[in-house]
Amino acid sequence: MKKLSRIYMWVIFALLYSPIIVLIVFSFNRAGSLNHFSTFSLYWYAELFRDSSALSALKNSLILAVSSSALATVIGTFAALGLDRMRSKYIKGIINSVTNIPMMNPDIVTGVSMMLLFVAAMSVTRVQFGFVTMLLAHTTFNLPYVILSVLPKFKQMDKHLTEAALDLGCTPLQMFFKIELPFISSGIASGFMIGFTLSLDDFVISHFVSSPDFQTLPLYVYNQTAHQVKFSMYALCALMVFVILGLLLAVNFLGSRGKEKKVRMRDIV
Repeated sequence: MKKLSRIYMWVIFALLYSPIIVLIVFSFNRAGSLNHFSTFSLYWYAELFRDSSALSALKNSLILAVSSSALATVIGTFAALGLDRMRSKYIKGIINSVTNIPMMNPDIVTGVSMMLLFVAAMSVTRVQFGFVTMLLAHTTFNLPYVILSVLPKFKQMDKHLTEAALDLGCTPLQMFFKIELPFISSGIASGFMIGFTLSLDDFVISHFVSSPDFQTLPLYVYNQTAHQVKFSMYALCALMVFVILGLLLAVNFLGSRGKEKKVRMRDIV
């Protein structure tokens, strides 16, 4: 059984990661062909950085990802704080269920519903499809992930620490910034990075709420696939894989540091 389980595991890994490995390998192929590999070269990476449209889409994606994840992190952190302070388990359960809806919905449902909402809003406001609509949409689907990252940190926290801080003269605001915020900082950072990653590679929702004036990197790649795909797109996708991999490693590192901090605080108490 162990051998069969290992074989099954390697087959799954091969199906998942072999296309990504092929993409990365051929992004260094100077010949620009999938039929044969001539020489290892960074030529297509250099071509990518000469493409002003790709660089503009990259800049738009980074601005949107940072802005939406930062906004979602602030709102999600205070939402998690409110849920932690809420006494009614019934209301808390309802809010938790409603919060998880954007995660459970298919992306296409969320994208279409956001598009219809913005179309209805255009009749009474000056909002147009573009950066603002994409920022609101990305913040919306990032929020549940931030709350899920931060809320467990509040639950793991020793309540005696906050009670002791209040007894020693801290106001609730001082107690939050001096006791709770440092403790949940790893959850906040994890939520921000998850939101950044989701926003950076989102295509479906962005497709419904975007405009030609503000194009993100996934939309740019999709438009390229409608024609003959340039090998600089292979380099672009490889760079996105490396960035997302680095962010995931950072999230795991912060999570392990949060566990170590929790153990140290228990030892102090």
